[in-house]
Amino acid sequence: MLSRVADSIYWLNRYIERADNVARFVDVNLNLMLDLPDGLSQQWEPLILTTGDLELFKERYGKATPDNVIQFLTFDAKYPNSIFSCVQLARENARSIREIISSEMWEQVNGFFMMVKDASQRPVRTTLPNFFTQTKLASHRFAGVMDATMTRNEGWHFGQMGRLQERADKTARILDVKYFYLLPSVEWVGTPLDQIQWISLLRSVSAYEMYRKSQRRITPNSVAEFLILNREFPRSIHFCLKEVERSMHEVTGTPIGTWCNSAERSIGRLCAELGYLTIDDVIEVGLHEFLDQMQKRINEVGVKMWETFFAIEPIVNTTTMTMSQRLGNMSQTMG
Repeated sequence: MLSRVADSIYWLNRYIERADNVARFVDVNLNLMLDLPDGLSQQWEPLILTTGDLELFKERYGKATPDNVIQFLTFDAKYPNSIFSCVQLARENARSIREIISSEMWEQVNGFFMMVKDASQRPVRTTLPNFFTQTKLASHRFAGVMDATMTRNEGWHFGQMGRLQERADKTARILDVKYFYLLPSVEWVGTPLDQIQWISLLRSVSAYEMYRKSQRRITPNSVAEFLILNREFPRSIHFCLKEVERSMHEVTGTPIGTWCNSAERSIGRLCAELGYLTIDDVIEVGLHEFLDQMQKRINEVGVKMWETFFAIEPIVNTTTMTMSQRLGNMSQTMG
């Protein structure tokens, strides 16, 4: 497969997944505000921290008010990781490979963009919950249509790698923000507010119902274990990265457990380590420190993939930096 085509399919899926995750973050935070005790200030800055773009936000908007944060993350056409920008970029990638993807996939992406564009021209706070619901459903529809209409060839596997890398990164980021930033004081740990926020975290990654089917109590360690190490839940970090590894080996033909390029080696080492970790190991290192390192290593996998599969020119420092920037400021800035 041409590197240009593989790159476009990869980023088409990654941008759709990113838009879906941003919608989840903002929507859950809107609902969380209704449950906060009187007198407790609303916490919108952690949503910007989740993206890693706090400095850019402060430079352009200043204070993290609800309206500013929602505009920045949702409809800001100049911010490359807003829902509007992600769906627009997804559409441009889809347009460039219309002869490769199915017509149904193109129709889904194009309809998704038109829905977001229409909403951006008349943003109203009262209609936002419906908009975020439609955004999440559009993402699900695209994934379903792709699975139902695209041959399981190299292109499909590159799409899987893009979607699941993005999902693993955002799961790590939202978990880190909740643990490290969201509570106003350590005095709130173990209180009903703490419980409400862990529930909101689970809902933001569509994990609440599946978690409750396997665990009766909501505790920080159990939630972290479920979202990091669970081998069966499709939004856990371990599950996502194992599927990335599987698709990568389907593309190269190299047996899992061996490697023939730096991308396979990078994802293989990461998956092997996760396979033998326990939540006690994670807590011993420190959850924030572990998640910080995890995000850097997921970013590293993305860079190695670009060098291995997508680059059409010799690798130099400037091109590597360009890839890191395109990943959406993936390098951790919260530590």
